[in-house]
Amino acid sequence: MRSFVFILIFLLGAGFAGAQENDTSEINMGYVQDGDTIIFKNIKEVVVFPNREFKNKRQYRRYTRYVAKVKKVYPLAVEARELLAEYEPQYNALEEPKERRKLMKQLEKELLDEHKDELKKWSISDGRILLKLINRETERTPYSLIKEFRGGFSATFWQGIAKLFKNDLKAGYEPEEEDKVLEEIVTLIELGYL
Repeated sequence: MRSFVFILIFLLGAGFAGAQENDTSEINMGYVQDGDTIIFKNIKEVVVFPNREFKNKRQYRRYTRYVAKVKKVYPLAVEARELLAEYEPQYNALEEPKERRKLMKQLEKELLDEHKDELKKWSISDGRILLKLINRETERTPYSLIKEFRGGFSATFWQGIAKLFKNDLKAGYEPEEEDKVLEEIVTLIELGYL
């Protein structure tokens, strides 16, 4: 019995001794000033937003629903940015308008096949958030993207459809004013807090 206790204490002591080893995987720079060692170390960015004060439960529920919608829509906006980065050089390299239309039709078909069922379940407000996030991610309005890749007539047509649903494809993304809450939520998603 005494040997069992001795082995247990030895194993626990070895575990604590191993836990006290210094982490040598990251090299830190530093200097000595007046006998103190000042170390430079990269730390994760900390974002500070004003504390959200909700007047009542209704405001809180509205905010949490908005967060849920942004979390649902944001991956599609990121995908739009990635697709634009991938296909824009290919599109611009093509000289024939017929080849450009063929590329756009092919891409449109692939996207519809992939996301059609998901998009059918979305509300108008989900679409509004997606338009804002596409503007944020691509740094271009949805109207200008449609005009560039599908033509002016198509852009005007879709702007008219958007207006029927009280939307605007030409509206910009204003992270310091109108879209401040949206920018806060997206930043928290990007940092992994949401």
